[in-house]
Amino acid sequence: MAGTSGRSGVQSVAIAARILKILAEEGGELPLKDLAAATGMPRAKVHRYLASLRSAGLVAQDAETGLYRIGSTAVMVGLVGLGRLSPVRQLQDMLPRLRDQIGETVTAAIWGDMGPTIITIEESDHLVTMNLRIGSVLPLSGTAIGRVFLAYMPTAVTKRFVAAERRGPASTRPSQRELAGLIADIRRRRLSRAHGVLLPGVDAFAAPVFDYRGDLVAVICAVGHTDVMSTRWDGPVAKALDVAARELSQRLGFVSQR
Repeated sequence: MAGTSGRSGVQSVAIAARILKILAEEGGELPLKDLAAATGMPRAKVHRYLASLRSAGLVAQDAETGLYRIGSTAVMVGLVGLGRLSPVRQLQDMLPRLRDQIGETVTAAIWGDMGPTIITIEESDHLVTMNLRIGSVLPLSGTAIGRVFLAYMPTAVTKRFVAAERRGPASTRPSQRELAGLIADIRRRRLSRAHGVLLPGVDAFAAPVFDYRGDLVAVICAVGHTDVMSTRWDGPVAKALDVAARELSQRLGFVSQR
């Protein structure tokens, strides 16, 4: 590979890494012309980098189609890195920073045997009195966190929980039509918002965290008093929560197609 020492060496590594990243972001397989277009480099230059990456096992080329794809060595390196990541540990590391950034109480939930289950709570100075603790199970259709799980978990997994909630008081849950609209909005925004659901005067924002397979592994949530916490979609809380969820997903190997 050209440029093996000093500043040029660093630049060569950076370019090679960029090519690998583009391959990953575009689904793991691309022709040379598309790689060249995405990098903004001449085809001949990209081809030279691909040849070196092939020699290292970081890129492979299909003999029939000519398409380039992520190689076995890159896959091995990625799997080793993913094996050292724990979604729970990543959540516990990030949530205190998110709480300090937005000045609101933040929580995280994972899918448990009984549904969305709180696994950590980081309280802010704006104390919010809620009947929640670590291990609490939340409703699906009636909470910001629960609706994120509804939006991204398989229907086969969630349908019995939804059916059980349907047998409860109608005043505590949205109608089926309203819920369908909420879920569509969550998928569009990658954010969920609820006003005074668990407690009057307390609002919540929630955002999904995905792993390298694209599966939902956790939901992070900001909770605050209606008269204190901004609940605008373009407000600081929503933006900070969205950034944090996307950063966590990226750490866990998720590659967004959007």
